[in-house]
Amino acid sequence: MIKRQSATELKKLAGQFKAVAIIGPRQSGKTTLVKHVFEDKPYVNLENPDIRQFAIEDPRGFLDQFPEGAILDEAQRVPLLFSYLQQILDESSNPGLFILTGSNNFLLQENISQSLAGRIAYLVLLPFSFNELSGSTIKWQLNELLFRGMYPPVYDQPVEVNSWYLNYIRTYIERDVRQLKNITNLYDFERFVKLCAGRTGQLLNMSSLAIETGVNNKTIASWIGILESSYIIYRLEPHHKNFNKRVVKMPKLYFYDTGLVCALLGIQNEEQLTFNPVRGALFENFIMNELIKFRYNRAQQHNLFFWRDNTGHEVDVIIEKTNELYPIEIKSGKTITPGYFNGLNFWHKISGQMNGAVIYGGNIYQKRSNGVKIIPWNKLNDFIEEW
Repeated sequence: MIKRQSATELKKLAGQFKAVAIIGPRQSGKTTLVKHVFEDKPYVNLENPDIRQFAIEDPRGFLDQFPEGAILDEAQRVPLLFSYLQQILDESSNPGLFILTGSNNFLLQENISQSLAGRIAYLVLLPFSFNELSGSTIKWQLNELLFRGMYPPVYDQPVEVNSWYLNYIRTYIERDVRQLKNITNLYDFERFVKLCAGRTGQLLNMSSLAIETGVNNKTIASWIGILESSYIIYRLEPHHKNFNKRVVKMPKLYFYDTGLVCALLGIQNEEQLTFNPVRGALFENFIMNELIKFRYNRAQQHNLFFWRDNTGHEVDVIIEKTNELYPIEIKSGKTITPGYFNGLNFWHKISGQMNGAVIYGGNIYQKRSNGVKIIPWNKLNDFIEEW
């Protein structure tokens, strides 16, 4: 088993709260993690029709089976349980009594907010981070990581990568999407997801998506919400700091996994990425995911933004720290060129701050006289640990 960085934080949360909810996309390793950390707790999978029927028909009798608590996998499948869990948690003084998992953030949080608010802690578990994978015996190359993505099954099972992702997409659309919203034309929705993949790392223009998909803006907004709640995509918001400039207010669109993007775009193998124009966006998406995973694995909200004014000056990432804004540029090339610093140089000019970093696809670390660090992609975790 590849050691998950969030295991330590999960144990800590279970020692402080009466219940913990682990949320994240399907196949990200939630079940494996909770079974490993809480190996003495009974495990119940509410995807099982027989177990789910028992829980629906007799929720009190179902929960009475677990006086010492349990792991309830895909807990959002039985919303009625949450009201009964509230009473059990209120009457108990034991921390870490119930561990809930769910791959549908909207449904799970909706039920938690109605019944368990203040009684439960959250931990978001995304697919493997590069740091978790780098502890294994195999040393992965960048293009291979971008193509394979980071979902655990493509590393611990003998699967054909592209086929696995295509089946993942099909299963997601036919099961999870139907749980959230009664979409009558799944073909249109699948085409919409592919169009989103082609916009990875770009400003999210809902009007453009609506025109290409053939639906209205309200439908696009609803579909974006579905993808977000099931941890397929996320929006990176622009930072509000304007420095007397007009700043862009649209968010940027990213996927939680680059392997999924490659499958949606029809990329068949890592060799195709070498000269593919989408490689830069995939690399940016990969680095963004690593930055977010670092925070989520420590049960923290991400503190990431981007900055862009209406004339096209942009900084890929702004880390909002307590007393400063830290700018980062992301470049996929292996050779450091003057163009890598354009965004940072402009930021230094308008902000008066001399700091920042360039994360790039090469292997040489540098620290420039103006305080800017040049970070190789495979040394990213060492840089993050300095935050």
